[in-house]
Amino acid sequence: MTSPESINAVWNARDLAALWHPCTQMHDHAAGIIPLLPIQSAQGAWLTDMQGQRYLDAVSSWWTCLFGHRDPRLVAALKTQLDELDHVLLAGFGHAPAIELAEELLRVAPSGLSKVFYADNGSAAVEVALKMAFHYYRNRGDGERTKFVALGNGYHGETLGALAVTDVPLYRRTYAPLLLEPLFAPSPDAYLAEPGEDAEACALRAAEGLRELLERQGRSVCALILEPLVQCAGGMRMYHPRYLTEVRRLCDAHGVLLIADEIATGFGRSGTLFACEHAGIAPDLMLLSKGLTGGMLPLSAVLATSAIHDAFYAEHAAGKAFLHSHSYTGNPLACSVARAVLRIFASNPVLADNRATAARMATLAAPLADHPHVAQVRQTGMILAIEMVADARSRKPFDASERRGLRAYRHALSRGVLLRPLGDVLYWMPPYCIDEDELALLATVTREAIDVASAA
Repeated sequence: MTSPESINAVWNARDLAALWHPCTQMHDHAAGIIPLLPIQSAQGAWLTDMQGQRYLDAVSSWWTCLFGHRDPRLVAALKTQLDELDHVLLAGFGHAPAIELAEELLRVAPSGLSKVFYADNGSAAVEVALKMAFHYYRNRGDGERTKFVALGNGYHGETLGALAVTDVPLYRRTYAPLLLEPLFAPSPDAYLAEPGEDAEACALRAAEGLRELLERQGRSVCALILEPLVQCAGGMRMYHPRYLTEVRRLCDAHGVLLIADEIATGFGRSGTLFACEHAGIAPDLMLLSKGLTGGMLPLSAVLATSAIHDAFYAEHAAGKAFLHSHSYTGNPLACSVARAVLRIFASNPVLADNRATAARMATLAAPLADHPHVAQVRQTGMILAIEMVADARSRKPFDASERRGLRAYRHALSRGVLLRPLGDVLYWMPPYCIDEDELALLATVTREAIDVASAA
């Protein structure tokens, strides 16, 4: 018989022989530099590996599992739908889960959004939005608007269109020859504030840079895309909502569509249902995924205004149709689970509970700000980030080759916590079901991980 201690090793050997993992140098797994963890089961905030070791999922499995793993309300919705309809193409067909989910999304979305286009994942939603924005102006007879504006340090996915409007060199540089060239506007990231400048002033300075860009080239721009309030994969960098207010005003002034990528920030992460609500703005296109299905199934949605939809509405001979599709567009199983997610928000005080959890997170993380290797602890709702540096006073970063974040990750795993860093930025984005004891464990292990990672 295989001993319990070797079960993980057996599965890892099979894994390395057959799988190519995402976002990883496979040599690191083969050499044991980055541990491989074969997971057997999950429940609530916890993952359990093949040997029975449990791990607190402090990052909600790439920010997807809103209510924790295998929430019984989502499981029930999936099982009920499976007894009736598994899948049908959405081209020329409809079904209740897709129709009802679209209706419900539009009821809770910012005002002015009136149509829903489904896709499979976040990157696919970005592709849809970029094509829609360009095609919208083409259908209106404006062939000059062919450029996009994106923010410095922004991230929108790794398919070619989404990667083109991403400004994280780690992901972009290799494929640069294949990508369209957007116009990059200054990031409003509050970490970049000048001496004596608060977050709002920093945001307004970045908005001034955007104004200058649009005054020079706005006539050639079809859309601006941004992540509201938090640049997630760019290191959980955060900015003041005043920037969104200014962006909406500038886009209107220059006839530019505003695309809000709420893939990571939507569904309660920021403290409101959608991050755009902090600034009281409505985008022209809003992108949803990740928490849309509570992490259970892949699904994304692009919400558009009637003005955008109507630019495609014409007789067949006009050639204005939006000919974009995915095989699993509007999958009934995924749509049914997404409807269950919205029912949870409608029938439970999720946002109020999240604000209470966010306050506890802030209290627990506050002592970390005094660590000699922490430059900043920042938070937007239930997203909290800790910037590890070589020297907190000067904010001098560690040499990237030292992989300090990886050291922190390995220590946290040894203590039963999944704390996956972004470079040298540790962050908490836990499922909403996390309790006080679990938060306390997370805070303790995070402190240990920083001490281990920053040691000489």
